[in-house]
Amino acid sequence: MTSLEPVLRQHPFFAGLDDAALTLLTGCARNVRFAPGQPLAREGRSADVFYLLRTGRAALGIPSPRGGTITIETLDAGDVIGWSWLFPPHLWQFDVTAVSEVHALALDGLCLRGKCEADPRLGYDLMKRFSRVMAARLAATRLQLLDLYRAGPHDFPSPEPP
Repeated sequence: MTSLEPVLRQHPFFAGLDDAALTLLTGCARNVRFAPGQPLAREGRSADVFYLLRTGRAALGIPSPRGGTITIETLDAGDVIGWSWLFPPHLWQFDVTAVSEVHALALDGLCLRGKCEADPRLGYDLMKRFSRVMAARLAATRLQLLDLYRAGPHDFPSPEPP
């Protein structure tokens, strides 16, 4: 069996992470594959992993009140999916669906939380990295919402009078 450590080392999300931390993370990683149209995550469901995209594309979105999903961002190789494994109640905040065949590394959240508790330096480093991801997703969501509101008031139901 080949170690996943070199794959983790090459992923942009872990750039600059020290060897000891990479070794710890490798014990929580496994290869996964998703076919086009297959969900990687569903909003409100248990978030017990995060993904490092190696190949393919995935759409990150939120359910629309009118049905379907509003795509917030399309993610490619080199991107990371998921931070909800870090924060109780550990539920996905977005839907994520494979747009094309996706090959990724899945990192087990329970395994990682244990390693972060045992090594606060690792936990702090991961928190900083995921904070950048969260800020970028918040900005993308904000822009998407602004685009929706620019569509005009006729596209949204009027509030009921008090």
